[in-house]
Amino acid sequence: MPLRSWFPEALTGETVVLRRHVPANLAAFRRWYGDPAVARLTRYQDGPMRPEEIDRFFAARVVGSDSLALAVHIRESGRLIGSCAFSQLDGDNGTALYHITIGEKDCWGHGYGTEATRLMLGHAFDNLGLHRVGLTVFAFNERAIRSYRKVGFVVEGRSRESILRDGRYWDEVSMSILDHEWQATQAAGRVAPVEATGSGRGSGAEADGPGRPAPSGSPVGQG
Repeated sequence: MPLRSWFPEALTGETVVLRRHVPANLAAFRRWYGDPAVARLTRYQDGPMRPEEIDRFFAARVVGSDSLALAVHIRESGRLIGSCAFSQLDGDNGTALYHITIGEKDCWGHGYGTEATRLMLGHAFDNLGLHRVGLTVFAFNERAIRSYRKVGFVVEGRSRESILRDGRYWDEVSMSILDHEWQATQAAGRVAPVEATGSGRGSGAEADGPGRPAPSGSPVGQG
């Protein structure tokens, strides 16, 4: 599958709008990934990222010219609350890995992450013509797993006891959704296809979440 234009300027939902990141968003990233509560859900390492690590990640994987990373804003207020991205976008096989972090903790559990994920999947399948989107998530991140199931992801396997956190070992769960599964979900919910506002051209690149950076698609506080 030839890689198409895949840089939307904006994806708009009912409660959130996804936009390209701007350099000023670095301050929010420093706050989010310096927070132990966020790091617990997004990093393989135990503890927050160092400031210099965050700066390098932001420059290379968030505002870099080849990164499909989008900022999550509350639609009504414009407030920046998180970030989502595709990495390892493979145009030949039609696959990508998904990542999301809702960094503002007072926004956890309000459905913002779920809608952002739905918008990104719509872009992946309706606009880019991808076949498969995968992710991994820590087993203790139950809110994220519920959110992923809600938009159509299914569990396809797990790496047993691969994460040491809170004094015990946890599984890392692998999930995915295929294009025909997405279309079935859309038909059942009668949801209109996602339309991207504006686009550029790119050749595909990784936009991994911070901290290994993060596991592929380890969202924080979705719901």
